[in-house]
Amino acid sequence: MTSLANPASWLAGYMTDLPTPFDADAELDLDAFATLCERQIDAGASAIIVGETAGEASTLTTAEKDRLIRCAVETAQGRARVIAGAGSNSTDRAIELTMRAERAGADAVLSVVPYYNKPMQAGIAAHFRAIAASTTLPVILHDIPARTVRPLADETISLLAQSRQFVGLKDGTGDVSRPTRLSSLVPPGFRLLSGDDVTAFGFIASGGHGCISLVSNIAPDVCRRIFSNLKQGRLQSARQLHRRLGPLEACLSNDVPAALKYALSLLGLMHPNTRLPIVELDEADKAQVARALAGVTDDDSIEAAQA
Repeated sequence: MTSLANPASWLAGYMTDLPTPFDADAELDLDAFATLCERQIDAGASAIIVGETAGEASTLTTAEKDRLIRCAVETAQGRARVIAGAGSNSTDRAIELTMRAERAGADAVLSVVPYYNKPMQAGIAAHFRAIAASTTLPVILHDIPARTVRPLADETISLLAQSRQFVGLKDGTGDVSRPTRLSSLVPPGFRLLSGDDVTAFGFIASGGHGCISLVSNIAPDVCRRIFSNLKQGRLQSARQLHRRLGPLEACLSNDVPAALKYALSLLGLMHPNTRLPIVELDEADKAQVARALAGVTDDDSIEAAQA
């Protein structure tokens, strides 16, 4: 557990939003999950995200969330940070999940704007402050108005960022201009992270610090090369690599997490099983994912893009 020990040093680059593998009986497949964690760590991930959007958090029991976090922590053994999804539209529930994540060994929590309730900005701020007061862990804010209806306003982010316990933002708005706007409103150590693979290139190029990503489940090495090239100012190389990921990013973003699970199953890493109300892809969508995946796993093409 890292508490508040300089999360800005590791909260950057491409960090993977891991899916939750299920077996044929719809139970957690922790062996497959540990394999997914290890694959990201071997690729140099600074952090992995557990039990969040790709992890089908809304259909996981509290005990299952605990088991996933503990599995990730035990697998990582300090080699990467573990960020636990701990959001809810009930403040009391979000506090409970946050406290349990801390006890399970998480290094930080990712907490989403309360969905469905449609709180005003003052209510959103109070919600996050109550969560922060319940834990010593760093809190990463998650703004995704397509799912929550209410946005997290720039002014609210600026207000919350005055507390060093709020260490970053996962931005799911797709607004690539946001890093430019927010950079002068938040402390230097506050990390601005894209939550949308499709627009992550522009977000990082505009001053963002990284991406909490779906596609990095598939191609972690490529994603890290894109980030490195962007930070070194090698825009053409970064753009060429990112272009290779475009069709797969589109597939993954259309059907979260069914498309991701199917792609990983094609790589032999897990079963594609989901939980209702998410169902597996139909045959046409499976074929589309397979075509997009073939383009990304073509090593010769990727090596040419690096040159």
